[in-house]
Amino acid sequence: MSVDVDVTAEHIARQIASTIDPVFAMIDGWRDVLERELAGPYAGALTGEGEPTAEKLDPVVAALASGELEREGSLITGAGFVAAPGFLADAPWHLAWWLSGSNTFGPGSGLRRLTTVDDPDSEQFRDYTTLEWWRVPARTGTRHLTGPYVDYLCTDDYTVTITTPVRVGGDEMVGLVGTDLYVARLEQVLLPVIRESGHPCTLVNASGRIVASTDARRPTGALLRIEGLAEALTPLRDAASVTDAAWLPGGEAVVPCGDTSLALVLEA
Repeated sequence: MSVDVDVTAEHIARQIASTIDPVFAMIDGWRDVLERELAGPYAGALTGEGEPTAEKLDPVVAALASGELEREGSLITGAGFVAAPGFLADAPWHLAWWLSGSNTFGPGSGLRRLTTVDDPDSEQFRDYTTLEWWRVPARTGTRHLTGPYVDYLCTDDYTVTITTPVRVGGDEMVGLVGTDLYVARLEQVLLPVIRESGHPCTLVNASGRIVASTDARRPTGALLRIEGLAEALTPLRDAASVTDAAWLPGGEAVVPCGDTSLALVLEA
């Protein structure tokens, strides 16, 4: 028996989108500020008479991210800017990333800078351009939601990372702005909404990886393996704007959650 996608299911999808959309808008605003500061008549704010430097850029990024990281009830646990290799004259590899007080990763507490290894010759160095949250936006030129995944770089816990390209001089990507969200925090906010469906219901990303589920047998981070699901999610992976529900061979309904690249899977 197939699941009827009624007004309630569509309402839930809209509620999920409305939870994530403010984070998207915030990141887009940060991108716009950095692009203005790095281009045209604004460039002097960061570059002076020379090339862009981490010394000048980092305080701007900190000012953008710190307010939201310190805001009570914020969904985000980390945020900042990641530079394209070689873009900054004084830091060929550079992460300007800050952690909130709710982020328990690494030493210290409260708002603090993430400690990174930026020397490619170090055994602890990690090439961030190989990671999904960099690779996909660099290829598509658009915002990307990565995860859930265990983030051993910034949170050491199940995390969703949202990143979007920063460009100057036309199409040149000079880095990314983005933020981390603990999946456990997202579950607290989204599960009560998802339960309103009245059906077994699972929220997945565009790859079918589970963000939250009303079924305890479907753990966060695992792939939801249902016949036809991968094909139904293809438009989300292609960054297409999808609004209509799809039905799987087993009768399950797949309902897109706005342009978040997330979808609800409702089972009979």
